[in-house]
Amino acid sequence: MVELRNRAEEAGFTKNGSVEVVRARLIQHQVLADYDFSWDGIQAMSHQELGETLKVFGIKSSGSHKERRQRLWLHLNHDSRRLTVENLAEMEREKLHALCQRLELQLTGTRTVLMGRVAGVLASQGRGWGQIKRSLRRNGLPDVSSGGAQVASPKITGEPAEEEVILIEVPETPVDFLQALPQHLVEDAADMLSKSEGKQNTSALQTLVGMIDDIERMIGTILNSHGGRWSAPEEDLFLRIAVRRGWPIEDEAVSTRLLLVAARIAEAKGARDVAFQQVGETPVSGSRAASVTDSDAISRIRAKMTEAEQIIAGLR
Repeated sequence: MVELRNRAEEAGFTKNGSVEVVRARLIQHQVLADYDFSWDGIQAMSHQELGETLKVFGIKSSGSHKERRQRLWLHLNHDSRRLTVENLAEMEREKLHALCQRLELQLTGTRTVLMGRVAGVLASQGRGWGQIKRSLRRNGLPDVSSGGAQVASPKITGEPAEEEVILIEVPETPVDFLQALPQHLVEDAADMLSKSEGKQNTSALQTLVGMIDDIERMIGTILNSHGGRWSAPEEDLFLRIAVRRGWPIEDEAVSTRLLLVAARIAEAKGARDVAFQQVGETPVSGSRAASVTDSDAISRIRAKMTEAEQIIAGLR
């Protein structure tokens, strides 16, 4: 602990907080200094990128896209020993409201209701944040160099380790991205779109909420014609079409919010950041593209893990 604090002080970072807080701070600013870990930055991360990043911090990396975003934000902004279900009872409504906002929860209701929502997230996340695992294992990653979905044998240590396997799934039949989402997912997207921290964009956002079905269909059409890929080019196309249709997205805050919602809808429809199928055909080349992409990703995360281990070595 002393060595960690000294290292933080030498690097010019605050050394306040528990050993896990200081460790996370060092990894954030020394190992992953080129990443944007603001709330907006975390929101913009893909499902796979979040998983890779959580592995570098040495905490649980599985779960849904939203659960990963929540876990990373909690790990970087709170001390798990202080932000507990028991301590929520002492929080003011304003602080609970702010937590609900950052944890992507509904913001309406009494103080007790807000406290219950935050408590639900903390309970579901459990010990998945705030403390690293016993080791940052490299062997839990798939061996994609051979082209198969093999997993290297885990290291034998004194304690049984939780196994985590990364699978690259390629659908046997093409995904129909034009198929409508379940109504509750559409309503969730509309709720996220309608949230506004200021009054100046309320009218534009409410207009877009009324067009949520059109937004979903447009995203499905783009995915269908781009092999299931949703990345920067697809976002640019989406915005260009929206402008041509006269949607009220002139304000940057509105267009940014719309893109966040679009990414959630695309994710719910099964999109990835690489094309994995052709229109109307069973994907064949998609698995190769995904394999190459994941191989590069695994190489990057192994390099980051090496750096992270240098920070935490002998300090657990």
